[in-house]
Amino acid sequence: MAQVKPLEGYSGYEYGQPPVTAQPQQQTNTTIIVNQQQATPQLRAWHTSLFGCFEDIPTCLCGTFLGFCLMCQVSTDMGESACVPCCVPTPLIPLRTKWRTQQNIEGSIMNDCLYVHCCGPCVLCQLAREIKTVKTFR
Repeated sequence: MAQVKPLEGYSGYEYGQPPVTAQPQQQTNTTIIVNQQQATPQLRAWHTSLFGCFEDIPTCLCGTFLGFCLMCQVSTDMGESACVPCCVPTPLIPLRTKWRTQQNIEGSIMNDCLYVHCCGPCVLCQLAREIKTVKTFR
């Protein structure tokens, strides 16, 4: 059997396999953050209490006698459609929850539901007063 000589310039070259050449490796330093702590916003209390209706008599009267109109106004002031009171069942719950989460006000959805079902007009007036207060601070 005859011995096969490798081609010149290709040491260890065997038939059917390409030559292996060493590639220069680049070293990169990559930092991967696995757990990043996020700053939690500080929760605050409502500016007015739930039963603080006498702090704003016109809003209290509007909430008592023209509640639907006040709810349409509150909905519009929050950037929602004025039709929310017509189309959403128990519209004060999502409106109060939306405002509470946007403004970082303490509370929970369960509390929102309980307050709305037990003291709906007071919740509406509190929400209207709160929106009015926040808008004057801007």
